[in-house]
Amino acid sequence: MSIKNLNFKILDKEASASPKQGPKIYKERTLTPGLKKAISLEAFVFIGLLAVFFGGVGHIMGGVNMMNTLMNTAYALLMDTVFYIMGIAVLAGAVSGLMSEFGVVSLINKALSPLMKPMYDLPGAATIGIVTCYMSDNPAILTLADDDGFRRYFKKYQLPALTNIGTSFGMGLIITTFMIGIPSPSGENFGVAALVGNIGAIIGSVVSARLMLIQTAKVYGKEDWCIEGSGTDSMSMNFRTVRRGNASSRFIESMLAGGKVGVEMGMAIIPGVLIICTVVLMLTNGPSESGSYTGAAYEGVALLPYLGEKLSFILKPLFNFSSSQAIAVPITALGAAGAAIGLVPKMVQSGLVHANDVAVFTAMCMCWSGYLSTHVAMMDSLKCPNLTNKAILSHTIGGLCAGVSANLLYRLISLL
Repeated sequence: MSIKNLNFKILDKEASASPKQGPKIYKERTLTPGLKKAISLEAFVFIGLLAVFFGGVGHIMGGVNMMNTLMNTAYALLMDTVFYIMGIAVLAGAVSGLMSEFGVVSLINKALSPLMKPMYDLPGAATIGIVTCYMSDNPAILTLADDDGFRRYFKKYQLPALTNIGTSFGMGLIITTFMIGIPSPSGENFGVAALVGNIGAIIGSVVSARLMLIQTAKVYGKEDWCIEGSGTDSMSMNFRTVRRGNASSRFIESMLAGGKVGVEMGMAIIPGVLIICTVVLMLTNGPSESGSYTGAAYEGVALLPYLGEKLSFILKPLFNFSSSQAIAVPITALGAAGAAIGLVPKMVQSGLVHANDVAVFTAMCMCWSGYLSTHVAMMDSLKCPNLTNKAILSHTIGGLCAGVSANLLYRLISLL
């Protein structure tokens, strides 16, 4: 870009001046969007924040241990989490391709539209995304969203909300069965608590999706469809497009095409998981079991649990946690639900948490399910990166509502 294309605007304004000071000159320079001065204040602010973060963490862990933990955690997340999610995404993509090809999505859309519209302001086809994420993980819904047979039921303002509604149910089956299976030294049954947690997650999902739709409607309006020509009055809502050939060839083609989309989605989430989840885990976890830092994966400075303990006077009435240590579970769920539920058995055995805590854990781990490490990549995959902040804010509120709802519901059930 040549200097002639820059839009410089210089405004000279003479103010009332005193004889001593003389006239004041104000100069305003406006650059074209996307351009900034080569050297500006934000560079120094960024360097300062970076120095505070790495300096503080390095002071506690040791510089070498900090760098080793950063790399080892990123590697462990890549091998244990990302490829696992990619495998899920491939399978989910294959299944979603088959369901779209053979009319299951159309059937679900027709059957559940009367329920999904008043609850979420979404078409009934969104239910298949809920089921897919509940059975697997958050990014599984992206394989559906990339399928034109699925997208045609959505308006443009509704599609970004799939990130919120899908994340609300991510790893739901795994979290629920895990919580039910935790043995309690006091003989408590966590089955009812896990069920209440699922109801809390549903409430949180409604709040999150509705808040997100308020924002997306301002950007896209409520009239345009994702696939031009779709709509309740169009032929596309009563008929569906299928591949050429017989049933067996359609089965193979749709299955492989869906699996290929799963691979692409699995690759898309790598930066978000590795970068954001690594930082969150280092701020959440503590040193190794020996109490020292070794540079191993998943070590950290335990800053977030410390802050949670200081905020217990607010968190106690909201979630009714049995101990201040319990806040570590939902905070860890911000980055990784799997790591969060892994904290629960030791707390149960130590008598730090009980059934009411498990209800809240289930709701918040399921509703949040590591959204800080996936929301960025998911919104980017949906080609809505400009709405990422709004999606994160909406889902933060939704997760809090899920926990509060689960707490109130369990306390109500306990009175019966």
